[in-house]
Amino acid sequence: MNAQLQYRIEQFFYRKSELCDAQDWDAYVQLFAEHSEFHLPQWDSEHVYTRDPKREMSLIYYPNRSGLEDRVFRLRTGKSASSTPMPRTLHQISNVRIAPLENDELQVQLNWHTLYYRLATTEQFFGRATYRLKPHADSWLIVRKHVLLLNDTINSVLDFYHL
Repeated sequence: MNAQLQYRIEQFFYRKSELCDAQDWDAYVQLFAEHSEFHLPQWDSEHVYTRDPKREMSLIYYPNRSGLEDRVFRLRTGKSASSTPMPRTLHQISNVRIAPLENDELQVQLNWHTLYYRLATTEQFFGRATYRLKPHADSWLIVRKHVLLLNDTINSVLDFYHL
């Protein structure tokens, strides 16, 4: 990988984090391809997580972008009581690693850490994520987001905006 591509990919993920923290849901959702998959598996044991979201339990699974769009709709209309009030979030990413795939697509692995504040309580989630990106205009679209939540003892709400 060249330094310019590394920089552009990092900037893409910094922007994704910024949009989520700003709750700019329209711009955030547009980063995902229409048929993108979003998967947050559940841990089966201390070191083994579920692999097949259609046969095993997941904490979040959207087979396409409409699942994400539905969550955004529920947030906007107040139909998500568990997200009222919305938390303030701060997303951080590190250790961005890029591998080429077929058709100019990329696999990007990164570590992430989200701090959030809601109802006078500060919490955090952290883990690893693997993305598949496809070229789109002068940027990329997320085709798949696979997230491993490493601190899966969840004391409150867990939603897409925490990841």
